Amino acid sequence: MISVRIVVFLWLVGTGTASGEGHGPVFGLATPTLGREGWSSDTVAMSLTTGEGTTYMFREMIGYGITEDVQAALTFPLAPPIDRLKAPPRTRVGSMMGAFGDVEGSLMWRFHRQATGIGSRFESTLFAAGSLPTEDRRGGVKVGPSVHLAAVTGYASRTVYGWVGGGYQRYFSEGRDRLGDLPYLSAVFGWRPPLFRHDYPKPDWRLFIEGLAEFPQRDRIEGVKNPNSGGNKVLVGPSVLGLYGKWGVAAGILFPIHQDTHGEQIEEQFRAKLVFTYWF
Repeated sequence: MISVRIVVFLWLVGTGTASGEGHGPVFGLATPTLGREGWSSDTVAMSLTTGEGTTYMFREMIGYGITEDVQAALTFPLAPPIDRLKAPPRTRVGSMMGAFGDVEGSLMWRFHRQATGIGSRFESTLFAAGSLPTEDRRGGVKVGPSVHLAAVTGYASRTVYGWVGGGYQRYFSEGRDRLGDLPYLSAVFGWRPPLFRHDYPKPDWRLFIEGLAEFPQRDRIEGVKNPNSGGNKVLVGPSVLGLYGKWGVAAGILFPIHQDTHGEQIEEQFRAKLVFTYWF
């Protein structure tokens, strides 16, 4: 069953076309790319499969470039998850896209940027966000609002890309319940093959290897730590980005290479994501 889903997912990637300048990974942190007064729309479909089954989620992210170095974004669910898991893993739809079921507003500040050659740069960005849940409970725990802080640094050129970063999502209490916090780290390496190192109207495709390490903390239910929550997980997988004119399509899949969860928890098998982007 897993192989069939992967084939279908990659078929969707292969039939898409896409655009924009400098957009990056699917799951990991990266530096923002919008210019001053530029807008973007990212429409996301994501599936997450565990031993319990598969859930499908759909989100939208609207981005706005306040300046070349300051960007704002609003991300929100487009519909309730399909086939909702009773015990979903603690994660975010993407490092820059909020958690399942949350409406999140964020600011990104690129506080350092250094040109290292023609078409290449080294830069660093800070992220700050706040979110509100759209459901009362998540995995049997009452859901409160949260804040998210993150930082990323990396190198980008016309041929290779690399970012490393990390973040921390802090949930507030809802009554005597509280979702465990989510610290995480991400790393991305990208490559633009020689065949696609051309300007529009020729297509532009980029390949990435992404890694994500998540360290969800224990939930509290009625003031007591839930023994069947928390742990750590490392996921790795490929992603691809295609650009064409004002359109972009990106897709990726992550597989866990390490899972160490507390108590009795259902292990994750893989997560897949498809993103359609339009710049205006």
